[in-house]
Amino acid sequence: MYTKQEVLDYVEEEDVKFIRLAFFDVTGKQKNISIMSNQLARAFKDGISFDASAVTGFEDPDKSDLFLHPDPATLSVLPWRPNTGKVVRMFCNIQNPDGTPYKKDCRTLLQNAVKKAKDECNVSFYIGSEIEFYLFKTDEDGKSTKVPFDQGSYMDIAPADKGENIRRDICFTLEQMGITPEASHHEEGPGQNEIDFHYSDPLSAADNVSTFKMIVSTRAASNGLYADFSPKPLSDKAGSGMHINISCSDESKMPNVLAGILTHIKDFTYYLNPTENSYERLGCCKAPKYICWGKENRSTLIRVPATKDGTRFEIRTPDPECNPYIAFALVINAAIDGIKNNMQPPKEVTDNLFTTSAAFDILPINLTKAKELAEKSKFVQEILGN
Repeated sequence: MYTKQEVLDYVEEEDVKFIRLAFFDVTGKQKNISIMSNQLARAFKDGISFDASAVTGFEDPDKSDLFLHPDPATLSVLPWRPNTGKVVRMFCNIQNPDGTPYKKDCRTLLQNAVKKAKDECNVSFYIGSEIEFYLFKTDEDGKSTKVPFDQGSYMDIAPADKGENIRRDICFTLEQMGITPEASHHEEGPGQNEIDFHYSDPLSAADNVSTFKMIVSTRAASNGLYADFSPKPLSDKAGSGMHINISCSDESKMPNVLAGILTHIKDFTYYLNPTENSYERLGCCKAPKYICWGKENRSTLIRVPATKDGTRFEIRTPDPECNPYIAFALVINAAIDGIKNNMQPPKEVTDNLFTTSAAFDILPINLTKAKELAEKSKFVQEILGN
């Protein structure tokens, strides 16, 4: 956790030449501006301006000046860049010219949710993510061929699993950038992999997801492969999810948290599953569609794992295409509503919902329906505005 002065000292002492100022459009796609080290003091003091009209979902050309303000706590060296003339990266918050937070800055949105939980409920949340992705071979232009890198299956080992060396490189790079991976393994699909993170505060967790996707894509490309984070890249194989593990500082509030998320998740599914392809994944290959929960039950939307403390649960519907900042902010706000209104969860489900007909409410069946529900939702509008 660096201060501004510590970052300035580090840049001078460690031969840092370039600073990447990273931010996100509304879809969660990472953007960046590179500045020279002699511009860093100005960036901290005044911010670095950019054209908001050129960023998806931001502003029109008639009022398009916004400013990036780097967060010194997020300083990280890019270890694949040269040691001489180092390159570092910091995530930024976005401000208007008058210094007020920009309303579409997703990092600010998540920071507001974290503050609201503390101010209104006196609780903190912790989040860990499990992210699945496919590795595909590439053609002569470096584009994906949709031919899997291997034909391995769940938790296979080499030689069936050809991705272990790449996962090893990814985990080492994550550690060098201050992120703690917990586990990695081959997933069910051919060429499909998963890497799980240690839990952290929500903002760090979202930053870690964004860093992770960049590292995976970079390491895959350096090995002549394409990393695919789409929810259902192969129609007849397992889809890729981004499971969200959440816990609360006050364990007694976990039933309320569970109930709040189940109550509101239908309204904000659009932000957890933001592409047409997302809905090809839900409802098959252990990707749930029914709005319910169960202990150790991977056919339910929320699973309470068989841990010794029993103080966390896993939301199984989100996929890697979502904007993690918006997704985490909506989940936290749903949890806050559950706590404030003392919501209680329904009875747990013990059936396998992939083989048993169920009478539970279901998630939206396509992106159009999900968008309609989000647009009509007072809950979503209160958090995200118009």
